[in-house]
Amino acid sequence: MLNDQVALVTGSTGGIGRATALALARLGAQVVITSNEPDRIPEALEEVRHLAPRSIGIESDVTSTASLERLVQTTLEQFGRIDILVNNAGITRDNLLVRMKDEEWDQVLAVNLTSIFHLTRLVVKSMMKARYGRIVNVSSVVAALGNPGQANYVAAKAGLIGLTKTLAREVASRGVTVNCVAPGFIATRMTESLKAEVQQAMLAQIPMGVMGQPEDVAGVIAFLVSEQARYITGATIPVNGGMYMS
Repeated sequence: MLNDQVALVTGSTGGIGRATALALARLGAQVVITSNEPDRIPEALEEVRHLAPRSIGIESDVTSTASLERLVQTTLEQFGRIDILVNNAGITRDNLLVRMKDEEWDQVLAVNLTSIFHLTRLVVKSMMKARYGRIVNVSSVVAALGNPGQANYVAAKAGLIGLTKTLAREVASRGVTVNCVAPGFIATRMTESLKAEVQQAMLAQIPMGVMGQPEDVAGVIAFLVSEQARYITGATIPVNGGMYMS
């Protein structure tokens, strides 16, 4: 159980983020729901509050350092600490590299990698002071496989694994663990927008033959922030139905 710990989950109004927020709330955490889609926050927050009544929702743009500073400051003012950080927010802007526009590269790196550097730097200071913290970053199976048309996304997700390993070494002595999950083909809004033939091609690469659900990833995240995972840091846990076996 998480015993009223405070968990900040980015991109938590849908998909993996929402499933994670609910999973942590079931284990006793108070959750900070945050998203750049303010109209979706009330519904997600209401669902989480059935499990964790003191949870709050905060609109935030992860590409704005000022917005991230307000997010962390508001959370600390409300709860006094942040025990768990789940960096889940992400976007895609797919294109072949030879056709990829500068802004497509920059947008994906800004959301999927640079924002995590900025937010984690803000949060980890309080964790180090408390000599306790759990950070989980959401990478992707494509960080290991590569994926045509996703040079920007793959670069960001692979970079996130490197960031995770480095930070894990830097803060291990302060009681803070830092890990990654690497989902495969998960049924979310992002994957549902793919063409049917693309989905079938992806399914053909999965030995289990089915898409994963957001709850499959959320369960692994919940484990990584639990006391049972206290001796795991710098790891990347695949959740992909056998799509990639490291």
